[in-house]
Amino acid sequence: MEKSVNKVELSGFAGMNPEVKTLQSGVKMARLSMATDENYKNKAGEWVKETSWHNIIMWDKVDKEAEEKIHKGDFVELLGKIVNRNYTDANGNKHYITEIRAISFDVAEKQPIINSQPEPEVNVDLPF
Repeated sequence: MEKSVNKVELSGFAGMNPEVKTLQSGVKMARLSMATDENYKNKAGEWVKETSWHNIIMWDKVDKEAEEKIHKGDFVELLGKIVNRNYTDANGNKHYITEIRAISFDVAEKQPIINSQPEPEVNVDLPF
């Protein structure tokens, strides 16, 4: 028997610091946006960079960890699942939302900036 799976793996940049809210029930939830890029050649043979933004939500202990570890601009790798929900606003309009519920994540270590200038060549006369 085949098994269906709702699993998402994203690697991208945090578009904001996590926004943590405490719901009326006392449960905390973190929310942030995350950008992923796709590069491809268009019909004219030119390279195009396309950025997609994803809405990320975090519950349980993951929200607290995110608040401490994720900052705007950080490279984040996460595992989660797609969540679809809807609500009706005060005007009676129905809204549909797709989010990624992160189950776990990792923030990449910041790499030191390396000077791209080549080292100057030093000419030394060696006696041999």
